[in-house]
Amino acid sequence: MIFSPQSRVWIYQSNRKLTSIEEREILQKLEAFTSQWKAHGNELMAKAEIRYGYFIILIVDEAQAGITGCSIDSSVRIIKDIEQTHGIDLFNRFNIAYKLDDVVHVQGKEDFETLVNIKNVTPETIVFNNMVQSLQELETKWEIPFKNSWHAQVFAHLL
Repeated sequence: MIFSPQSRVWIYQSNRKLTSIEEREILQKLEAFTSQWKAHGNELMAKAEIRYGYFIILIVDEAQAGITGCSIDSSVRIIKDIEQTHGIDLFNRFNIAYKLDDVVHVQGKEDFETLVNIKNVTPETIVFNNMVQSLQELETKWEIPFKNSWHAQVFAHLL
């Protein structure tokens, strides 16, 4: 399947790295879900992937059928089920992901603030903008330098 750059994207970030077994189980569950995901009876062109062992990404190309509130609710239910099954937190927006030496780390807001304060996180450190909304933004604006992110505005007093 070829997905349009305007395809809708939802990113769920785990508070911890998933094991390879968890990744396989989650992808199997999500593949079963996306293969039958519908909006008002119309099949959605959708897929799921996991990146870096932390990020569950759902993608829907609305060229075939538009997503609806009910279909979004069904995806949230499956994500909450995954959360409970695997004992992970996928909805805490205060967890911040960043890369150091090409390794992804996730920290709570206070710990991240400390890392910025002691200069372990610099303006050039890559952070993840999980608020991207399209496949094009995922590819171009998801992994960005701290200085160009919304994170820099939140922690501006430390830079």
